[in-house]
Amino acid sequence: MADDMVKEQIYTIPLRAARKVPIWKRANRAVIEVRKYLVRHMKTELTQVKLDKTINERLWERGCEKPPLSIRVRAVKFADGEVQVELAQ
Repeated sequence: MADDMVKEQIYTIPLRAARKVPIWKRANRAVIEVRKYLVRHMKTELTQVKLDKTINERLWERGCEKPPLSIRVRAVKFADGEVQVELAQ
């Protein structure tokens, strides 16, 4: 990463709230929950959270109706407030 990195953290994000919406909206809700969790924990704005393509593929790999119960991500916050997120390996 770049030199202007402020904070790097690995999070396990629970996605239980995605089970409380109608079955055809669950993967969409899981993406929203990931963003809300990162806004709260990285102290940034919703528009500055950038999700990697691999996170979206992981949330949608079993279809819209069955997202995972949790997901492990690596978040990096930069000096300008932007947060880039990718799957943790």
